[in-house]
Amino acid sequence: MALPIPFGAARGRRRKGPRAGEGWWALLFLAPTLVGLALLSAGPILASFGISLTSWDLLRPPQFVGIDNFVNLANDPRFLVSLRNTAIYTLLSAPIGLVLALALALALNQPLRGIALIRTAYFLPVVTSATAVGLVWAWIYSPASGLLNQAIGVVGLPPQKWITDPFWAMPSIVAMSVWQGLGINVIVFLAGLQAIPQEYYDAASVDGAGRWPKLRNVTLPLLTPSIFFTGILSLIGSFQVFDQVYILARPGKPTEATITLVYFIYESGFKFFRMGEAAAASWILFLIVAVLTVVYFRSQNRWVHYQ
Repeated sequence: MALPIPFGAARGRRRKGPRAGEGWWALLFLAPTLVGLALLSAGPILASFGISLTSWDLLRPPQFVGIDNFVNLANDPRFLVSLRNTAIYTLLSAPIGLVLALALALALNQPLRGIALIRTAYFLPVVTSATAVGLVWAWIYSPASGLLNQAIGVVGLPPQKWITDPFWAMPSIVAMSVWQGLGINVIVFLAGLQAIPQEYYDAASVDGAGRWPKLRNVTLPLLTPSIFFTGILSLIGSFQVFDQVYILARPGKPTEATITLVYFIYESGFKFFRMGEAAAASWILFLIVAVLTVVYFRSQNRWVHYQ
């Protein structure tokens, strides 16, 4: 009768094969990345939380104040305005950008001559410097000789102070941001459209489905993974908007209608040197984005359809 092999001996025997020790090699090759994440990501994140509990102006040693920075932010009208503006920006830019990108992707998903050049033209704003884009749109929105005021003047409308007007300031920022980020969403939607098998459309044609039924019952359901992906990118990117506001609007001169959370963090930390307040605002932004991301991910079981 064969004697039972102890568990430890069997486990040790399995390690003597050709794949023995590969786990250690994996850790060895992953070590530079893991160390980099720990030092350059996890370390600063934890450090920022520690700073959020202090009062620090970069010149004198930080003083521990507990949660006072968070309490002060909850009662700071300027912070609440930045939170409101960021929410408005997200609610406007994300849906509009996704709808326009989907419409353009459907239009560009055609076997036409020169379609590759057209697709490239739509992607160019993504790789263009944010400074260059901001300067171009600043000229477009110029109250004196801007292209937009000249265009609406042709139809008899009065010129507008787009960026300095409290009503038009945020929609102007949204229009620029949607235009600048349109290309990446179009590329993702194009990839999703081209991954849909033609057999589904052929089966729908056999059943007598026209263009709109195919779009509603075939294209959109099978494109939901791409919509989900672009949606999460748009959500996170909208809450982190800064370049467009800093270059184009410069909040507070003379209106605060365009100040956002990230601009408030920049202003608190590097203009007023209230590093504790800036760190606390950063953590509030992180928690908002984290909660919305978790809710968004959990919602995918209800509407995202994978092939």
